[in-house]
Amino acid sequence: MSINPEILNKLITILGKEYVFIDEQTRNNYGHDETEDLVFPPHVVVKPANALEIAEVLKLANEYKIPTTPIGARTGLSGGALSIYGGIGLSLERLNKIIEIDEKNLQVVVEPAVITQVLKEAVADKGLFYPVDPSSMGSCFIGGNIAENSGGARAVKYGVTKDYVLNLEVVLPDGNIIWTGANTLKNSTGYNLTQLMVGSEGTLGVITKIVLKLLPKNNFNILMLVPFYNANEACEAVSAIFRAGIVPSALEFMERDAIDWTMKFVEGINVQVKDGINAHLLIEVDGNYPEILLQEAEKIMNVVERFEIDDILFADTEEQKNMLWKMRRSVAEAVKGNSVYKEEDTVVPRFELPKLLEGIKTIGKKYGFKSVCYGHAGDGNLHVNIIKGDMSEDNWKTQVPLGIREIFELTVSLKGTLSGEHGIGLVQKNYMDIAFTKAHLEIMESIKRVFDPNNILNPGKIFPDDLT
Repeated sequence: MSINPEILNKLITILGKEYVFIDEQTRNNYGHDETEDLVFPPHVVVKPANALEIAEVLKLANEYKIPTTPIGARTGLSGGALSIYGGIGLSLERLNKIIEIDEKNLQVVVEPAVITQVLKEAVADKGLFYPVDPSSMGSCFIGGNIAENSGGARAVKYGVTKDYVLNLEVVLPDGNIIWTGANTLKNSTGYNLTQLMVGSEGTLGVITKIVLKLLPKNNFNILMLVPFYNANEACEAVSAIFRAGIVPSALEFMERDAIDWTMKFVEGINVQVKDGINAHLLIEVDGNYPEILLQEAEKIMNVVERFEIDDILFADTEEQKNMLWKMRRSVAEAVKGNSVYKEEDTVVPRFELPKLLEGIKTIGKKYGFKSVCYGHAGDGNLHVNIIKGDMSEDNWKTQVPLGIREIFELTVSLKGTLSGEHGIGLVQKNYMDIAFTKAHLEIMESIKRVFDPNNILNPGKIFPDDLT
C-alpha cells in the first residue's frame, strides 16, 4: 500500500521530520542490497534511534497493515532487505553503539548497526576475540549477521553467528519489546527464542540489542596457499586434512578464475599462478603456541603432498598474510565486476565437496552456463557464481533457473542444504520445496503467523510463492 499523508504525519510525529524520507533518491538507495541488480524501493524510509521508536513504528504499521522491511547495511546476497511490497523501509543505522565490553564475563552488548569489523577490533583491543568474520565484515552490520546467521572463513573452527548469541532485545511486530533469553552460557529454561530469532531474516521481530559471548584472543597463526592442478583433488584434500587430526582455523577453496579475476579487478594483489593450476586452498592454523602450530602445518603439508600440487606459499609477513586474505575476501567483488551473475550458497558435508563441484560443472554444461566456485571448504560451504557471460537474455531467464534447481537437488541429495550463510530471502524462496516437505514449511509459516499475524514484517521472504 502507499503511504498517505495521515500515516506520513504520524511517522514524523514518532521520529521527527529529519528521520523520515520520501524522496526518490533515498528510497532507491535503500531499495537494494548486493543481490544481483534488484531494486525495490520502499514508499518511505525511516531511521529510528531506539527500540521505543521502533515499537511505535511497528504499532502504526500493524494498525494500517503496512509492509515493513528491516534494513541494515545492505550487504546481503539473498534479497532479504528488499522492500518488495514497498511500504516502510526501517533502517537501523542509528542503532550503532557498542554498549559494554564485559571483560570479566567475556561478553559484549551491542546495537545492531555496529559494523562487524569495528566490533572485532574493539574487543581485540581488550585482548578478546569475536571469531565470526564474513567477507563483508568491513561494511556489514552485526544485526544483519544475526538475521542471516552469517559464518565466514573461521566458522570451520569457531562456529557461526548463532554460536555466540546469548540474548537479544527484540521488538515484536505488535510493538511489544522482549528479551529472548539470559546473559548466561547455559540456558535450559523454556523454548529457545534467542536461536529462533537467529537466522529468521527479519521476519519475526526487529533486533535492537545483542549480547554476544567472546573468546580469549589467540596470538599466533600460520597461513599457507596450496595450488592444485586438479580442482576436485583440492576438494578431496579438505576432508583428508580433518581425518589427519587437524582442525584449521580457516580452510578456503578458490577456483583458478576466482583468483585470476580478483587480481584483475582488485589492486594490491600479486600471486604467481602457474599454467595448469586450477584451484587453491588457503589454509590457516592459529593458537598460542608456535611450536604446536608448526607441527600442525607440517601435518597439513604431509596430507596435501599426496595430491598433485605445486609449491606451497607460506605467508611469512603480516603484509603477505593480509594480501592473501584480501584476495580471498575480494573474490565476490571481482566476480561482480567481471559479469552479470547469480550467486548460490550451497553447503554439504565436507567429504561430499568433490561430488558437488563435479556435479555443478556437469549441470553448467547441460544448461550452457559457466560457474566460478569458491568458499569455506572447511565446513562444506561452496559459493557457486553462475556467470552470464555471452548467454542470451532468454537463456539467462529460462535455462539458468532450471540449472539452479538441479544444483540444489544435487546438494540436498548429498545431505546438504540450500544456504550455509546467505539466507533464503527473496531469490531462493521458490527452491525451498527441495529442502523441505509441505509439512515442514507449514510449521515454519505457522510460527511466522504467531509472531506476525498481519504479515507486516518483511513479507514475501523465505516461503515459496505457491505455499498455501
